[in-house]
Amino acid sequence: MADGKGGEALLFLTDEQLRLGIEAMFFAYRGFTADPDRILETLAYGRAHHRAIHFISRRPGTTVNNLLAILGVTKQSLNRVLRTLVADGLVESRVGSQDKRQRNLYLTDEGKALEQKLSDAQRARMRGAYRAAGPEAVAGFRQVLEAMMDPDMRRSYYAIREQGT
Repeated sequence: MADGKGGEALLFLTDEQLRLGIEAMFFAYRGFTADPDRILETLAYGRAHHRAIHFISRRPGTTVNNLLAILGVTKQSLNRVLRTLVADGLVESRVGSQDKRQRNLYLTDEGKALEQKLSDAQRARMRGAYRAAGPEAVAGFRQVLEAMMDPDMRRSYYAIREQGT
């Protein structure tokens, strides 16, 4: 992540260059979420549903408390999303085997199919962008994103990444 000079090599960036980067992030995010948003809209779901489905898929059996920590949302907000996903047959909530107070979350087959559809759309966009930019840019882009994360968020990201490998 560091360039060995404490980031001094990057001090040449002007406010205008930084502004352009910020704007690029806004527009890239709109593009990145556009395809899933169109799919979610047909189901009357939003991005909160997508994030829950994504992380339940990445960690089958995750607890509600763990999902709360990953998403950084209120319990009330997450419960509203989960209630809908459970009622619609996309997520299954099972009582914990060791702690009956815990609820472990799993995608149903229908939930897995939706997650696949949403992820396929985003992977296609990412794959195209990565191919266009090249391997060095891909590595640099990830470094920039990781450096922008708050330290606690970065630790969570690394932990999730490690569990996925």
